[in-house]
Amino acid sequence: MSGVAERYARHVDPAFVKLLGVLGYGRVFTRASGVHVWDDQGRQYLDLLAGFGSANIGHSHPRLVARLHALLEEQPLNLCHTGPSPYAARLAEALAEAAGGGLEMSLFCTSGAEAVEAAIKAARAATGRSRIVFCDGAYHGLSLGALSVSASKRMRRPFEPLLPGCDAVPFGDAEALERALAPRDAALFLVEPVQIEGGLRFAPPAFLQKARALCTKYGTLLALDEVQTGIGRTGSRFAFQQAQMAPDLLVLGKSLGGSIAPAAVTMTTRAVQKAAYGPTRRFDLHGSTFAGNAFASAAALETLQIVHDERLADRSRDNGGVMLAALRERLAGHPLVADVRGQGLLIAIDLRAPLPSMTVRIAGQWLALALLEQGIILQPASQAWSVLRIEPPLTIDPIEIARAVEIIGNVFDEHRSAAPLLGRSGRRVVEQVIAKGRFR
Repeated sequence: MSGVAERYARHVDPAFVKLLGVLGYGRVFTRASGVHVWDDQGRQYLDLLAGFGSANIGHSHPRLVARLHALLEEQPLNLCHTGPSPYAARLAEALAEAAGGGLEMSLFCTSGAEAVEAAIKAARAATGRSRIVFCDGAYHGLSLGALSVSASKRMRRPFEPLLPGCDAVPFGDAEALERALAPRDAALFLVEPVQIEGGLRFAPPAFLQKARALCTKYGTLLALDEVQTGIGRTGSRFAFQQAQMAPDLLVLGKSLGGSIAPAAVTMTTRAVQKAAYGPTRRFDLHGSTFAGNAFASAAALETLQIVHDERLADRSRDNGGVMLAALRERLAGHPLVADVRGQGLLIAIDLRAPLPSMTVRIAGQWLALALLEQGIILQPASQAWSVLRIEPPLTIDPIEIARAVEIIGNVFDEHRSAAPLLGRSGRRVVEQVIAKGRFR
């Protein structure tokens, strides 16, 4: 076991390190630049995961690195609690301009899960209601409130009882949503434009438009969780813009900080902010020590500017279309591929029978391992291991896309039935028994 893995197992998460060893991910990544990652053995990988969508502008973008170096030379007051922060103010103004749709106010925080909780709090405070409606298959984070509106029974069960009054409806079912909202007691309907962790399930634009109309009809606020789909990922600045509607609250995180600074925000309208936190007796009911700190704000502001200047949303749309078409052609007729779908640089390869049911559940991981060994980093959806997710940095170029498609096609050519996958898993189990579970 490497020194890094040994220390991590001893002091952070031993089960995670053991699982990495069992699955064959026994390597330590040490450096990243652009669309590439290197491990401690000097091996280079093409990153098609981008930190689960956190590195939309690529790793260690030189403009962002330069800006943060300059910021530190400015010796800013990083945590400004006794007055307005100029860095947070400039970021909030830029976000309002980017999002449009009346989303003028920013509630800053440091993670997507925290931003989801901020949306729940704001909706309850603004409406005087307590019930929250979310979707089957949803994933909104692992904090207690975020788990209450996430669907995974495995993740929820150890922490129950969770927040009361959180009810799920089928994703994309407008009739079920109307039944849930009709009692007029729901403060919030929270939905992802794409259920990425749930298997890259794309909400039809008509559903989002209908949800907007239903929330307005029944006095419920509508929140879109764009922690992964925002900042250009789906081919527009925000996914909701393609559906030609606007939410009352917009949750952003991950790529907002350029993959360097923890930065997240819940954006909302002036009316919702005023209803929730407008009176002076309520002004301090949202916030945390590091919310809107200068370092994160400067990183987010530069990230937004890079996305604009480099036309990364347009490049996501155009290059994503090229990659989707190429993958569909390369994998056409493959016996293990049920579907290849996507929007922008967010693409799913959906696996299917003739894999045995148990093998389907792990097939995505074994194929991801085979790709890792060929220099490609990607992962299955965390709640649907039979769906491989592709979400590279938006800076990826056509040459890198062609290389990725060719390697993916070659790996799939080697796995045209369950036998190679079963053989791979069997070998890993034997190797781990011999190695006594060591990270390798």
